[in-house]
Order: sequence, then structure tokens, then C-alpha cells
Amino acid sequence: MHRSIEILIGRLVTDEEFRLAFQRDPRGALTSASAWGLELTRGEMSALLDTDHQLWDRVAQELDARLQKASLRLPSEMGGVS
Repeated sequence: MHRSIEILIGRLVTDEEFRLAFQRDPRGALTSASAWGLELTRGEMSALLDTDHQLWDRVAQELDARLQKASLRLPSEMGGVS
């Protein structure tokens, strides 16, 4: 099960679009992660929901840009998040 958490956290810090989706609708983003085949326990989901959502932005800012997947969408296409 920890493998799913590792993949999800990796996605949160390297995929801007997923990170923004998680910040807008954490439960919805975790539900979409299950569509990728990730299996999360209730405890893991609860821990992710309880974690400061801005943490993922802070970690992403520290990563080399070559490790990032930047969103190509306009802010208006991402629910007004700029």
C-alpha cells in the first residue's frame, strides 16, 4: 500500500495540474487517483486530507524545474487559480 502513497505524493509535488486539483477538491483528486489504480486506505486518505495542502507547493518550489510537469492550461481553465 505504501507504494500508492509514494506515487501520489510524487504526483502532488511534480504535477502542477494535479496539485491544483487537490487544493481545490482534495477528496475529488483522491477519488481520481483511484482511477489510476492507486489503492489508498481510509487512514492514508485521512492523513493526506489532514496534511497542510500548501506543503505540496512548498516542496514543488524546491524541486528542480526539470522534474516538474507544468500545466499548459490557462488559469481560467483551472478554476480561476492563478
